[in-house]
Amino acid sequence: MRTRAWRSRVLTLALLVVLAPRPVDATEPLRLHAAGSLREALTEVAAAFTRASGIPVRTVFGASGLLRERLERGEPADVFASADVENARRLVEAGKARDVVVFTRNRLCAIARPGLEVTPESLLDRLLDPAVTVGTSTPGADPAGDYAWQMFARAEAARVGARATLEAKARRLTGGSAPSGVPASGRGVYTDLIAAGAADLMLTYCTNAAVVQRHLPDARIVVPPPALAVAADYGVTALAGPRAADAAALVAFLLSPEAQAILQRHGFASLSAAGRM
Repeated sequence: MRTRAWRSRVLTLALLVVLAPRPVDATEPLRLHAAGSLREALTEVAAAFTRASGIPVRTVFGASGLLRERLERGEPADVFASADVENARRLVEAGKARDVVVFTRNRLCAIARPGLEVTPESLLDRLLDPAVTVGTSTPGADPAGDYAWQMFARAEAARVGARATLEAKARRLTGGSAPSGVPASGRGVYTDLIAAGAADLMLTYCTNAAVVQRHLPDARIVVPPPALAVAADYGVTALAGPRAADAAALVAFLLSPEAQAILQRHGFASLSAAGRM
């Protein structure tokens, strides 16, 4: 009930902001920094928000941890949507942002290169196979890497020694400050990595895996079994500053049925138990 009341208050604030007379600088774009996995979905959400409110939005996408570091150093932004809760919460603790709200969910999947036989039941065996290369994002810089390391910890409970083996063999192919060295094709970084043979198995969000499969139909999406499953809560926060009211309106819009429908259409999970953190 508290979650429902919180959403109601935020949505009411959004409506008041949208209907109130706009100051002159409201024609300036609202600056949204967001996780790279949200690129397609939030580009569409931002356009819907602009249609509803008249407030333009400029988006910046990247690894959540690296974006958070840029915001800590003073890069201007109004809203931060992270692929986890912790990076957004750290901005709150630093006094740079308001409360964190979980606005959508994802989960970790494995992308198997074309020709590699793997099932949920054989996933751990394949990950541990010395002949199979494993790609991840970079822990600390990108929550996708942190989630992969969480999967490795869960693997330890299933097989002693698995965690150390997987952490040692994992190739940190995305999320860092240095480019991967794989030429960009416009099909997405994970598609390019799989197509280039940078990894036999790539651990990333299921939404990213679906994008890869659209471009590489022979690539296989493997949903980990319950013993290895890792869920990802995405948190958003409005940053302090002169556009705080407009930022709160965008945060509220992310919780609206229209925005939630867009997120679900892009493969993100239904928002069933989100609230203020």
